[in-house]
Amino acid sequence: MRAVEDAARERGLSAVDLHAQTRALGFYERLGYEAYGPEFPDAGIPHRAMRRAL
Repeated sequence: MRAVEDAARERGLSAVDLHAQTRALGFYERLGYEAYGPEFPDAGIPHRAMRRAL
């Protein structure tokens, strides 16, 4: 994830957004991501949108 964030910074982006499986929310929260919006299905698996400001 840090490599993706570094690449995003190099491109001048101010945040990284992702769609996380709900069972992985804690993993991304520990990396500084915050969930937003409602839960939604993706390939039959519940997900949440997440964002981390850079």
